[in-house]
Amino acid sequence: MLFGKQTYVQHRTVLKEQVGSGIILLTGNNDSPANYPSNAYRFRQDSSFLYYFGQHREGLAGIIDIDNNCEYLVGDDIDIEDIVWFGSVDSVADMAAQSGVANTLTMAQMADFLKKAKSEGRTIHFLPPYRHDLMIQLMDILGIHPSQQRAQASVKLIMAVVNQRTVKTPEEIAEIERACAIGYEMHTTAMKMCRPGISEQEIAGRISGIASSYGCMVSFQSIVSMHGEIMHGYPSPRPLEAGRLLLCDAGAETNENYCSDNTRTTPISGRFTQRQKEIYSIVEQCHDYALTLAAPGVKWWDVHFGVCRLMTDKLKELGLMKGDTEEAVRAGAHAMFMPHGLGHMMGMDVHDMEGLGQTYVGFDDEVQPNLEQFGTNCLRCGRRLQEGFVMTDEPGIYFIPALIDDWKASGHCAEFLNFDLLETYKDFGGIRIEDDILITSDGCRYLGKDRIPYHINDVEEFINK
Repeated sequence: MLFGKQTYVQHRTVLKEQVGSGIILLTGNNDSPANYPSNAYRFRQDSSFLYYFGQHREGLAGIIDIDNNCEYLVGDDIDIEDIVWFGSVDSVADMAAQSGVANTLTMAQMADFLKKAKSEGRTIHFLPPYRHDLMIQLMDILGIHPSQQRAQASVKLIMAVVNQRTVKTPEEIAEIERACAIGYEMHTTAMKMCRPGISEQEIAGRISGIASSYGCMVSFQSIVSMHGEIMHGYPSPRPLEAGRLLLCDAGAETNENYCSDNTRTTPISGRFTQRQKEIYSIVEQCHDYALTLAAPGVKWWDVHFGVCRLMTDKLKELGLMKGDTEEAVRAGAHAMFMPHGLGHMMGMDVHDMEGLGQTYVGFDDEVQPNLEQFGTNCLRCGRRLQEGFVMTDEPGIYFIPALIDDWKASGHCAEFLNFDLLETYKDFGGIRIEDDILITSDGCRYLGKDRIPYHINDVEEFINK
């Protein structure tokens, strides 16, 4: 458990106050088999269950009966057969005491408890499930088909969880800093390994091993690719080629499941070409510009579009874009080069709480998502920033051949794009620079004690030492 017992008690107390009435059901995760039941993927606890109960064991759940001011940790004690293979573990009662919970139930008792509550017409609040075994469990207990569970999940509970988890405490920030320290080692290792002949998979395997060597795991499947224009370019066996760029987007997740997420783009030959420098310097300027804008009370929507305007101005200087900057950005022409949002919230999930619904996490009554415009529909956050938010700052410029062909054929945003010049960039790839930032009382700051090199001269000097 990351926090002391009283922290989890306080988390649940605030949750009860915000939800107000009814029963809150928070399901933990079960083991997930890789290819047969006893060969499971590494266990990963549900983040919201962990936030309110702090226990990492599989096969648990939590019930908060607000109306009767009663809490339960739910789970079955392991039997002698499991002890033989896995050793003794704390009893459910012991874990409940560690979490400040007075009562326990078995899984069968929980099913009876919830079925009785439902028959009495009581409100049962649950979060949208994302694992199919838990969807089946909810269907058995509450009679809600999996296809209807997201729609019937409690918006009141979702909003209460989001309100608590978005603002990070000093203890949480310290844990994220630990993840950033591991991420620093992962990325600097990848940069040092980046040379012709080595494979993408070898680099990805090495950096995953660094996370594992700390008893941790990667916070998402590492993106390691010469095809940086592919948003999720997972590593292949292909050897790195001289003259190209390697994009590495990777992060670490600590034992308490707090994450880091960084991206660096490295010249495989050790030096950027002039054309690569021109594009890289724009991304670099956009990355640094975001740091001057992000502060409490500022809408992330405005930070994103501020960066998009700067990017458009700079691409106009290279001749890749043209026309009025405001009109171009309003039309979404910049999304030819950056089809994603500037960044996302981060914490216990690398895309923090994304499973609860991005509309609830990244937006609010004041700022609503634009789901119609290409590029803007991928903006994961637009709401006003608050002190204690953790965000990623990750501008990028990508040359996606299929997108160039598609927009050229349809004439989309033709008044703002130089398609003839774009044709000459189809073999370029993509560049992204990403860091994790904490919103402070008067602005923002980097997370992580050491900075992964990203300025052009620093990158070249570092990889050629």
